[in-house]
Amino acid sequence: MLIFSFTGITLNHAGKIEAKPVTVKANGILPDHLLRTLEDATGQQLPGALTAWLRSELSIRLDRQFSSEWSDDEVYLSRPRPGGDAWLRIDRQSGFVEYENIDRGWISWLNDLHKGRHTGPAWSLFIDLFSLACLIFSLSGLLLLKMHAANRGMTWPLVAGGFVLPLLLIVFFVH
Repeated sequence: MLIFSFTGITLNHAGKIEAKPVTVKANGILPDHLLRTLEDATGQQLPGALTAWLRSELSIRLDRQFSSEWSDDEVYLSRPRPGGDAWLRIDRQSGFVEYENIDRGWISWLNDLHKGRHTGPAWSLFIDLFSLACLIFSLSGLLLLKMHAANRGMTWPLVAGGFVLPLLLIVFFVH
């Protein structure tokens, strides 16, 4: 709940929070023998020798979470993730390799977790269950208020205020 509340504040004030993304770039030219392996490859995976060359020569580690797009001119791999993204482009004619990895920092990472952005199905399920638990917590709290409201005269006016105040803010100030 604390992290969810914190990220609610950071999302509301995202324009005021200065981000300092860290960008790592690399480029190079594929050797001819590796460029030829792309002529025959049309699938979703890069040939193993090519991924080994990217790792050893350009320090680029590709995992299965990179999605790929193949065309006659290029191979483009992208990997959006919470708090950043990475992409790799290989020109199929010249062998020019271009790579960029952007890390937008821990606040961006937490904000993306809050929104479920690029987090995968396990995290999406977790935040759905967490939201359901918050809903049950809130409804059970209303039931407890109902049980004890007879002894506390301000219970229902405060509950109504908690509903009406945000509604008035939306009606009059959110355009």
